[in-house]
Amino acid sequence: MDFVNQLEGRGVNIYQLSSSLYERVAYRGSTEGVIAVARERRIALSDLVLPDNPLVVVLESVEKPGNLGAVLRSADAAGADAVVVCDPLTDIYNPNLIRSSIGAVFTVPTVVTTTPECIDYLKSRSISILTAQLQDSSLYYDTDMRRGIALVMGTEATGLTNPWREAATAHIRIPMLGRLDSLNVSVSAAILLFEAVRQRQA
Repeated sequence: MDFVNQLEGRGVNIYQLSSSLYERVAYRGSTEGVIAVARERRIALSDLVLPDNPLVVVLESVEKPGNLGAVLRSADAAGADAVVVCDPLTDIYNPNLIRSSIGAVFTVPTVVTTTPECIDYLKSRSISILTAQLQDSSLYYDTDMRRGIALVMGTEATGLTNPWREAATAHIRIPMLGRLDSLNVSVSAAILLFEAVRQRQA
C-alpha cells in the first residue's frame, strides 16, 4: 500500500500481525486493520498562542470520555482557540474520547491543568470567565461573547466548584423549558460555542 511505503520512508517501523494476534491487540473489533503507537502530545497553558479575542472552552472534572470527545468536536467546528481540561477524571487520549472527537483532540489545542492554574492564566490575560450555572445567572444570549472569553462548564451531576463561581466575570445559563434542569455537557458546549460564533459574525 502506498501509505505504508510513505511511512516506511519516514522511518516508521511497520509490523504485520497475524489475524489472531491483531484481534488481541486491537481496542475494538471495528478497526480498519491498522494500529498505530504514537507519543502523546502534551501542551501546557504557557504553550498556547491565542489571538486578541480568544474563544476558549474550559471543562472541569468531566468524567465521560464520550462527552469530552463530543465537546472537542464542537470546539473544532466552532473554531475555538483552545480547550482546557481542569482536574480531569479521564485521559484526553482515551480511545473512546479520540473516537467520539473524530480526531478533534489533534486539531484543537488541548491543555490539561488544575482549576487554580487555569483561573490565574485566564485572569492574567484578561480573558472573561463565563461560567455555565443555574444560580444567579443571565441568559447566555444576553451576554457579550465578542471579547476574549472562556466558556466554563462542569459535570451534569455536580456542576462547577466554588473557585470558578467566585472567579467568574459572568454567570450564564441556557433556558430549560421542560421538567429537567440540565443538558448533557457536550450539548451545552455546542450551544454556547455557536452563540459566540453568531455574535462574532454579526
